[in-house]
Amino acid sequence: MKYLLLIFTLISLNTINSSIKRVSCEKEARVYEKSTEKKPKVKALLLHMTHYDPSWNVRKESEASFSLEAGLAILNKMKESGFNTVILDIEDGVIYKSHPELTRHYSVPMDELKQFADSARELGIDFIPKLNFSRSGRNLHDKWLYPHWDELNFVSNRADYRKVALEVMEEIISVCKPQNYFHIGMDEDHHRSLNQYVETIIFFDNYLKNKGLQTVVWNDTAYENRDVIAQVHADKMKVAEPDLPKYITHIVWDYDLVHQGLVQRLTDFGFEVWVAPGDNLERIEKWDKVMKNEGGDGFLFTKWIKCSDENREILLNQIDRLKFI
Repeated sequence: MKYLLLIFTLISLNTINSSIKRVSCEKEARVYEKSTEKKPKVKALLLHMTHYDPSWNVRKESEASFSLEAGLAILNKMKESGFNTVILDIEDGVIYKSHPELTRHYSVPMDELKQFADSARELGIDFIPKLNFSRSGRNLHDKWLYPHWDELNFVSNRADYRKVALEVMEEIISVCKPQNYFHIGMDEDHHRSLNQYVETIIFFDNYLKNKGLQTVVWNDTAYENRDVIAQVHADKMKVAEPDLPKYITHIVWDYDLVHQGLVQRLTDFGFEVWVAPGDNLERIEKWDKVMKNEGGDGFLFTKWIKCSDENREILLNQIDRLKFI
C-alpha cells in the first residue's frame, strides 16, 4: 500500500510540475509574441520644401525658403526615433536646370536637395521624392508647374505639361537617386474625369516603372459617405481602384477618424497600403491595431508646414512624440 501511495504521489507531482512548466512556457510564448508583434514596414515622415493648397496659396508671396540645416537636424532626429523613410515634397522648392522658368523667390539650389537626399541615404533612411499632378480649381496642387499650367483648361496644353513634368522628374531622379518609390500626389483631383484620372496615374506609373521605382499615390476613400468637400474625390478613387496597377502604393489619409475594413479592401486588391493618421496619439494607436489586423504596411506622419528655420522645433518635437510607433 505504501508503494502504491508513493507511486501515486510521484505521478501527481510529475503531472503538476509538467502543468506548471506548460503554463510557464505558454506565458513566455505570449510575452514573446507580444514583444515581436509585427511592426509597420514603413515609418515615414512627410517634409515640405514647399506645397500648394488653399492655406499655402494665400501665403506664396511671403513664403520662406527650405532650410537645409533644419532638414538635416530633422533627419538625425528621425533616425533616433525609429523612422526609416522620408518623403520630401519638392515641386518648385528647387531651381531646376532643365526648367529654370519654374523658379520662385523661395526656390533653393538643386545642390541643397542633393545634400538632403544623400544625408538621408547615409543614415539608412529611404528618400522618396514627391510631386503632385492632381488637377483641382480649389487646391491647385499642381500650380507649381506654372507657366506650363492652365487653371481653366488642362486638356489643351496637356502634352507640354506632361513633357515638362517628366523632364523635372528625370532631373530629380538623376540628382537624388531614389531607390524604391516616387510619390505623385493625385489627391483631391476634381477636374479630371474617372477615365482621365486613371489614365494620368498610369501614364506617370509607366515612366516610373521604367526607372525601377514604385508609384505612390494618396487615397481619398476615407471620406466616402461623408458630407464633406472630399467626398467627390473619395467616390472617384474608389471606382478607380480596380483599374489601377496593383503594385502601386496607396496612402490612406484621415486626420479625424479611424476606419475598419478600408485597409483590408485595398490589401485584398493587392495594393501596398500606408496610412496617414494625423498626430493624435490615441488615434494612431487605434490605426496601428487596424493596420496589424488588415495587413497595412506603414505609417506616414504629416505636418503641413514648411521645413524652415522657423518651424524647426515644431517638427523636431513632432518626431519626438512618435518614438513609440
